[in-house]
Amino acid sequence: MFNLKGKSAIITGGGSGIGRAISLLFAKQEAVVHIIELNVDAAQNTVDEIVKAGGSAFAHSCDVSNQQQMVAIYQSIGVIDILVNNAGIAHIGVADNTSEEDFIKIFNVNVRGVYNSLFAAIPLMKDNGGGVILNMASIASWVGIVSRFAYSMSKGAVAAMTMSVARDYIDNNIRCNSLSPARVHTPFVDGFIAKNYPGQEIEMFEKLSKSQPIGRMGKPEEVASLALYLCSDEAGFVTGCDYPLDGGFMNLNN
Repeated sequence: MFNLKGKSAIITGGGSGIGRAISLLFAKQEAVVHIIELNVDAAQNTVDEIVKAGGSAFAHSCDVSNQQQMVAIYQSIGVIDILVNNAGIAHIGVADNTSEEDFIKIFNVNVRGVYNSLFAAIPLMKDNGGGVILNMASIASWVGIVSRFAYSMSKGAVAAMTMSVARDYIDNNIRCNSLSPARVHTPFVDGFIAKNYPGQEIEMFEKLSKSQPIGRMGKPEEVASLALYLCSDEAGFVTGCDYPLDGGFMNLNN
């Protein structure tokens, strides 16, 4: 089950964190993985690990907010069976202290980047007879989270785009779903804690971990496992859905 042999998969932001875990798992399941990354060194490190394990992968240096770059790279790849729109950045702030510059920066990566990826990939999927799209949303798409104004805006847009694409292209045999993780333990989390809470790293890690009712943060590999299911043929009847992966955060945090 869940074998991706013969399928070409694009993962944006596949060089680190959740994207890296997805890239490694998809390659293990025999997909040809194409990693789209602004940080090409991170992408190449993931590619090298995949190739060392006997898989097939390629790194592509690209700014997801640049539509011309995205279209050119996707057309050079040609056949796209699976697209995972994972690239994104975070931001801390409320509405009246989020600068216009920061708001636009979040929009350009998290919203425009997903749009550019869809714009570039969908025509190729249509020509290929269909495909699967998975967008990385967030629990911030659905619930209020303190000091995440711009980030929540961007992930709400991702969730809305997911439903729109699922409806618009169902007749083209294109499925589109989204994942909404709660806090996942990635290098970004460690960096965030070290930067904002120097000397309190252990205490803050515990506090952030326990904000999920299950008592811990998620693992990138757990997100990758659900991503694999949703992008596999076994999920052929699943489209237009969002899947919270949140340790009970949305429904049990009361």
